Amino acid sequence: MPEDTKLINKNISTATKSDTMNSLIDKNNTKSVSDSETTIKVKSVIPRKRQELLKWYGWGYKDSMFKLEDGNAIFTGNRYSLGGKTLPYCIEWVNENFNVDITKPPKIPVLPDSFTRSRLPDNIKEELEKIALVSVDGLDRLIRAHGQTLKDISLLRSNSFKRIPDAVIWPESHEQVVQIVQCASRHRFVIIPFGGGTSVSGAITCPEDEPRPIVVLDTSDMNSILWMDKEQLLARVQAGIVGQDLEREMRARGFTVGHEPDSYEFSTLGGWVATRASGMKKNTYGNIEELVVQTKVVTPAGVIERSCRVPRISCGPDWEHVVMGSEGCLGVVTEVTLKIRPLPPVVRYGSLVFPHWEAGFKFEREVARQRLQPSSIRLMDNEQGFDPHKLCVVTLLMEGSSEQVADREKKLNAIAALFGGIPGGANNGEVGYTLTFVIAYIRDLALEYDIVAESFETSVSWDRALSLCANTKRRVRDECARRHIDRYLISCRLTQTYDAGCCIYFYFAFNSAGCTDAVATYEEIEDAARDEILANGVITISHHHGIGKLRKKWYEQTVSSAGRRLLLAAKQALDPDNIFALGNMAFDEYTNEHEIKSKL
Repeated sequence: MPEDTKLINKNISTATKSDTMNSLIDKNNTKSVSDSETTIKVKSVIPRKRQELLKWYGWGYKDSMFKLEDGNAIFTGNRYSLGGKTLPYCIEWVNENFNVDITKPPKIPVLPDSFTRSRLPDNIKEELEKIALVSVDGLDRLIRAHGQTLKDISLLRSNSFKRIPDAVIWPESHEQVVQIVQCASRHRFVIIPFGGGTSVSGAITCPEDEPRPIVVLDTSDMNSILWMDKEQLLARVQAGIVGQDLEREMRARGFTVGHEPDSYEFSTLGGWVATRASGMKKNTYGNIEELVVQTKVVTPAGVIERSCRVPRISCGPDWEHVVMGSEGCLGVVTEVTLKIRPLPPVVRYGSLVFPHWEAGFKFEREVARQRLQPSSIRLMDNEQGFDPHKLCVVTLLMEGSSEQVADREKKLNAIAALFGGIPGGANNGEVGYTLTFVIAYIRDLALEYDIVAESFETSVSWDRALSLCANTKRRVRDECARRHIDRYLISCRLTQTYDAGCCIYFYFAFNSAGCTDAVATYEEIEDAARDEILANGVITISHHHGIGKLRKKWYEQTVSSAGRRLLLAAKQALDPDNIFALGNMAFDEYTNEHEIKSKL
């Protein structure tokens, strides 16, 4: 039996007692009836000047990155279990797949020192400054001008955005957000809500042709836990809290939210709601729509908040689900009531090795059929660092009592044996789980050596999943051949499972040497892959990343013409002057019946 281990991203496990003690408690909160219901003002890991801690030109912490030195690949820093370790087969794998010259110095961009001038008039800036902290500093604006798409990062590295925000404002409360939105409605400037900046759909990128001033509403100062109810297992939390901060504070009190998207070190609660996010442990804790009990949202038409906090209602359409997935286009999520759970007494990793992808897939299907999924169960194909021929690996994370975990592990091993699977050990499972948090760092290294890389995902029924994977890979290979690209990688991973289907991730990268516009070439090939996904009868364009601007051309095909019109009707009802003019989903088609003109 593998040794019991505790789930840990090293960033969370290193939280100290002093971090917890430094949480500021508002003793004057009149709602409080016990210590568990006092307001907890969280000391965030991420500072307001994000570039002091985070990499300004890519993903994650600036002290954590993949580097090629002295013929070896290493991962720097000590924030992750991979930190400081040499990756012995990485160079060989890179050469085999991409044939790049690693003796050349990496292309690391220089921090820009010139920025477009802010368009925000002084009188509006002064009015906003009476509400909350405001900045028109160029670097503050640039850092909040983008998410994490390949195009975003390419434009960022070259400082070539055609449009960046004109100001950034940091409200600390719901009431201040109300005042900011009212100010925007009076003066007709645009608001873009900003959480962790981890969007991979282009959702927070400024529309290039927007003539009005654009103000980014950074929610990061709204990061308090307003109350916790240990009996009802609920917590009321401000929407700007970062995932790792929320989880650290909950764990210090013996609880967990359990929502762990790959980005949760940096993404925010409000961002999870706005994109209908999914986490790696959704089998135990649920996707975000299953965790949310109540939201508070500020729109130009007023505040949307259900009058009751109950587990379920039957009162017409559920407006919580209009907010979830709205991608910042209808308003700002300010507060969320979430389900919480006691920390599991045992957390155990595991892994299973299968002779080929189809065997691993059939194992996952049978586990889902019997509803025996552990907290996390993921299948990786053999392109991602395992046996170069056929072997593939399933990584497992099991939580519960000792008896529950042991029983689940026994049943999973028995099902695996039916499909030729054998246990691969707890260490491999832990490494596989931790790799999820560092895989996004790989793209930064790739770009430094002219390798263009990105991932995309979809949701598919069980009966179409195998053909979807095969056909999409084939389509990518054909598109590469058509463009004479012969050094590339296309792989896939099964990451979440349901009764009716699963989520499939695709990873695609190629050596862009010789490409006139590498990003445009990548986008053309990914578009072709997405067309193939839809042609395979998979009428959804995203499982959890969202639509944004990147995938909007497939929006109507996914939701129907009537669904598109319903979305536009919601916009007309809640934001008739298009204050939240992000241009996501179908909203570039939206125009008010009266021409929108700035009053400035």
